[in-house]
Amino acid sequence: MFDNIALLGMAPLLNVQLLLDGLLIGAIFALAAYGLALVWGVMNVKNLAQGDFVIMGGYIAVVLANNGIHPILGLPLAAVVMFIFGWIMYRTIIRRVVERDMFTSLLATFGIAIVLAQSLNLAFGPDVQVAKSGFETMSMFGGNVTISQAKLIAFVLAAILATGLVLFMKNSRMGQAIRATAQDARAAKVMGIDTDRVYAFTFALNAAICGAAGVLIAMVWVIQPFFGITHSIRSFVIVTAAGFGNLPGVIIAGLGLGGLEQFSGFILGAEFQQATVVGTLIAVLLWRQIQQRRHRQVVE
Repeated sequence: MFDNIALLGMAPLLNVQLLLDGLLIGAIFALAAYGLALVWGVMNVKNLAQGDFVIMGGYIAVVLANNGIHPILGLPLAAVVMFIFGWIMYRTIIRRVVERDMFTSLLATFGIAIVLAQSLNLAFGPDVQVAKSGFETMSMFGGNVTISQAKLIAFVLAAILATGLVLFMKNSRMGQAIRATAQDARAAKVMGIDTDRVYAFTFALNAAICGAAGVLIAMVWVIQPFFGITHSIRSFVIVTAAGFGNLPGVIIAGLGLGGLEQFSGFILGAEFQQATVVGTLIAVLLWRQIQQRRHRQVVE
């Protein structure tokens, strides 16, 4: 570990490489986390199947790529398929737990996550796969720093999708209904908003966002049926650190987590990279708990 830290000090361009990789992949983490923030903030449902939705989108991209359709061209199709899937999940399962306690929603979404992971394993096998994009790698500083074109394009697409979501939430009638329901569901219902329809659309929109994020991840990384839990934890870390309805915070937290993973993977080894994500979640939860206690003490 100390040798790796010393190497970072002796090779500044290596820090640039790790930082660039972290920022590019972190944008996709932020995109998936924004969908979780919507469901959590509007419906008060902690979706433990968030990462499995992402992996589903990735496998849609893999299937399309294997049939000659470029992943980027398949991204809209993946989003539509996942939107329909999310709507079905809400109508069949989620609507029954929205008004129940948090533990019930956690159990329900955890069950969905298990079923999805096992179904993907049966359908595609346990081996890691990637959606081949055919993009090349660019180099800078005499070849000491490389940038994958796939990661760069995924970063741009993630930014475009995030901008589109913000505009949709601000300017569309459904976006305004979602924001009103998030603020006060009872008042929204009194004002004539069909909150059940809003919940269904929100959950389906989250699934579509995950589908798009999954396509980008499958294009720049690898996917496997049981990788969903890792992406779920990443989303929980980002949303917990940023807070609800704080898109700039989600973006910053996503980019920061991406960079943290890259540096921890280099310093501690790839086998501890995922442990860093879990450790970060625990640290964020402890930090939030300390903040809440200080706030209570000030109020009292």
